[in-house]
Amino acid sequence: MIASFRSKDLKSYWTRGNVSGIRPDWRKKVKILLSVLDVMQAPEEMDLPGFGFHALIGDMSGRYAVAVSRNWRITFGWLAPDAIEVDLEDYHG
Repeated sequence: MIASFRSKDLKSYWTRGNVSGIRPDWRKKVKILLSVLDVMQAPEEMDLPGFGFHALIGDMSGRYAVAVSRNWRITFGWLAPDAIEVDLEDYHG
């Protein structure tokens, strides 16, 4: 289950369906990614074709990422059995 968000836009999109903070061309993929994230029991369950799942390293160690578009990722931490601090970010630049 998604227990907490870092991104106010993602939280608003997930909890209230407010699309204003999510790019129109990302909305469908973001909804799919959040839906899967909400029901998974372990981070590795996000390792599905097209998701680009990977564990982060360095100062982001302990977090995971899935691809939204180009450099943009949904990132999250894990505190079993929940995804925590879910964010939408470009951590490459």
